[in-house]
Amino acid sequence: MDLLEALGNGTRLAILRQLSREPMYVSELAEATGMDGTTAVHHLSTLEEAGLVTHYRRGNRKYYELVQRVELRIAPPPERTFVLQADEADEHDTAADD
Repeated sequence: MDLLEALGNGTRLAILRQLSREPMYVSELAEATGMDGTTAVHHLSTLEEAGLVTHYRRGNRKYYELVQRVELRIAPPPERTFVLQADEADEHDTAADD
């Protein structure tokens, strides 16, 4: 699945929104986005394949986080440009965003 296909789903965008705040494990993400764990794992696998998220283990939990930086530039006609950019969240910045 390519990046555009991965981003073309509202559920995956909701997951990315949650992960933009802090790394989370599957059951946290499932609860925060209102889905079951199996569905969350499916979407997280898709996002990981697209290079948008990565995971690490802490104890028995598998945490997911955004990759450090993802940039996508799309320019249909020259007068319009869309930019999607995700940078690694800074712990100090996330508190100010809430």
